[in-house]
Amino acid sequence: MKNSILKSVLLALLSLVMVCGCTVSYKLNGASIDYNTIKTITIETFSNRAAYQWAPMAPMFNNTLSDRYNSQTKLRQVKRDGDLVLSGEITSYDQTNKSISADGYSSMVQLKITVKVKFTNNKQHNDDFDKTFTANREYDSSQQLSAVQEELVQQMIDDIVDQVFNATVANW
Repeated sequence: MKNSILKSVLLALLSLVMVCGCTVSYKLNGASIDYNTIKTITIETFSNRAAYQWAPMAPMFNNTLSDRYNSQTKLRQVKRDGDLVLSGEITSYDQTNKSISADGYSSMVQLKITVKVKFTNNKQHNDDFDKTFTANREYDSSQQLSAVQEELVQQMIDDIVDQVFNATVANW
């Protein structure tokens, strides 16, 4: 009797260790590209033309955009004349008061980034577009913008890059 209980406990522990120690990872990136036709992409530098400037924003955007296509597609990035071409600019970076507290002061502030993107598919021009993509985040007005700016800007950039990626190669 003790032997069968011990075997059952050991089997249960072994099963638990195996289940906890093994994980299955499956990732869908959404890219639907005909790699027989489309092999290269040119991502031009997006400049910051917004009236309100924060110097790190344009490099953050450019790096995130380039990294997304490098990590989620097999496209080779070339300096010019790619099968796909992305160009554009950051057109606005604004903050506005979103809500008023009982004492009449702003309680929430909204940051907003807008990016104009021109997409050219040199293999199939009916996919070309000029679009504007926007993302925003809110933060408590009791916080200094400098304390939350980097994190919120990166979140908004990630959001816009997702939108651009989906509009260009994901065909959602």
